[in-house]
Amino acid sequence: MEWRKGGLLMARRAFGKIRKLPSGKYQASYVGPDGVRQPAPDTFRTSTDARRWLTRVEADLSRGVHLDDRAARETFGDYALAVLRDAVATEKIGPRWEETCKRNLRLHMASLKDVPLRALSATTVREWYASALRGKGGKTSIAQSYRFLRMVMNTAVREGLILRSPCQIKSAGVVKPAERPVATPAEVVALVEAITPRYRAAVLIAAWCGLRRGELAGLRVSDVDLTGHTIWVRKNRLELLESPVAFDKDPKSEAGKRPVAIPPHIVPAIREHIERYAGPDRLFVSRDGSALRGNTVYQAFVRARKKTGLDQFTMHDMRHTGSTLAAQTGATLADLMKRLGHSTLAAARRYMHTVDGRDQEIAKRLSELARTGDSSALPKTATEQEEG
Repeated sequence: MEWRKGGLLMARRAFGKIRKLPSGKYQASYVGPDGVRQPAPDTFRTSTDARRWLTRVEADLSRGVHLDDRAARETFGDYALAVLRDAVATEKIGPRWEETCKRNLRLHMASLKDVPLRALSATTVREWYASALRGKGGKTSIAQSYRFLRMVMNTAVREGLILRSPCQIKSAGVVKPAERPVATPAEVVALVEAITPRYRAAVLIAAWCGLRRGELAGLRVSDVDLTGHTIWVRKNRLELLESPVAFDKDPKSEAGKRPVAIPPHIVPAIREHIERYAGPDRLFVSRDGSALRGNTVYQAFVRARKKTGLDQFTMHDMRHTGSTLAAQTGATLADLMKRLGHSTLAAARRYMHTVDGRDQEIAKRLSELARTGDSSALPKTATEQEEG
């Protein structure tokens, strides 16, 4: 049915509306499920073309697969920043990951920023990923970039902007960490003796209690119970990478808030640190009394490892060392999860591989039991020795 209104030829059909413009072209529109009228992204040469477009939209809506053409024309860069902003506002991600994503968007995803969401195909993503790996970015940064891309495109699917995520590269967001070295107790002692005295307790707590660098910086004096040989981890000191902003925040999970038993042999060193170097509130402070920054400890540790010739170690390797030594004492996965503040078995399991070889020792002990028939002759477990 057609009629004239204000000099324009109007046409109406069961679904949607077609309007002839002064230019002679036709504009189609429809009222979407949200009650808002949605115009076609382009005009049409004939009313028949406009009707065909509306027919396709109506069919897609009935199948639940219709996409918002205009919204899908938004560029990836603009949409990605909006997704990040809202994820931070709803506390789905933290400021450190937001900063990392923005940096990767700038450094490694520039070729995708101006691409419309609808135009980001699996082929486009594959070509970008291969090109990024050939570039100057490290594998970790590229994996982070891919995870960010996947997060954004999954959001676009949920919001009905695209039908399927183009991120289909298996394991592209995963980087297998290189095997880290484990220090011997003697090497830990050497590093402690070589480092600036005010940071000795930090190395000891990292190596023997398994605390992260941010957890060390977030400790208060009140978190340390030398009588009960316990450190309470309640906060994590977070530092942004591209600004001087630093603040205390809760650990990532409830598992991160935890008591950690202090091995008795390092208690005297922690007591000395509290007496000589701790601040009125914080356990670790810089020389000027301000909250300790991670780079300060890092630089001190670098100088210590150069003095000792132990250049293979990083400060984080001290946590890895403590975790592995704990596993070697017979700690179970559950024990390690609690001590290290892990919320998943996978994170704690990495420290168990170094003690896998003990199965051979168990087999030998079983043979000894079979030979003698006397279980009392077998070595005691760590638990039995403590109870004895």
